[in-house]
Amino acid sequence: MMESGALKEYLKNEGATLIGVGDVTRALTGEIVHLNRGISIAVNKNLNTDTIGLLLKLQQLAVTWLRKKGFKALLIPPDSDRKVDKFISKLYRLVSHKAAATCSGLGWIGKNGLLINREYGSKLTWGTVLTDAPLETDRPVSESECGDCELCVKHCPSGALKGYLWSMGDPLKELVTYEKCRSLKEERTVLSGKPNCGLCSMICPYSRNGSCRTGSGVEN
Repeated sequence: MMESGALKEYLKNEGATLIGVGDVTRALTGEIVHLNRGISIAVNKNLNTDTIGLLLKLQQLAVTWLRKKGFKALLIPPDSDRKVDKFISKLYRLVSHKAAATCSGLGWIGKNGLLINREYGSKLTWGTVLTDAPLETDRPVSESECGDCELCVKHCPSGALKGYLWSMGDPLKELVTYEKCRSLKEERTVLSGKPNCGLCSMICPYSRNGSCRTGSGVEN
């Protein structure tokens, strides 16, 4: 087993807010199952091009660090920086940033379908690096910590949230009817030119009470 502290410290010194390492074997597709360590990286800044640039830089630093030590590494770009009609677009389906983060112990998937961290809520922007380096792993989060809270469910204007508790043992349970969510966003785009709702993120107690800045790091 390879100690991961040096890599975490390096990335935090370069601007990362959170870094975790998890065994993501169960979340991988067959062609990359050998890259079974997921390095989950999060930044707590307003979601804009500078934030995406910082996250991509941190991912590239991790990839370079690992390759210099003789290991394979693959950067999965942030969902917020999705490219269309490019080779890189094929990488998004390989692993979910949410899965990597839960496996790395950095949060759970809330009733709003977003990745929730105890300290920062759902206001983080996430990226993932896959590697075959035998890094020591952090303790995964396997159950939701939303408890009986129903704020996001009750106040969702599209009625898209079903109110179910996420569990790593039942990853296919549908928490959100995304068609309803997308429909509302499309309607609001026509009315105001703003595609996002974000109410389910803003109303979450973890987001409102945590050490978060203005902005939404919403990942699909």
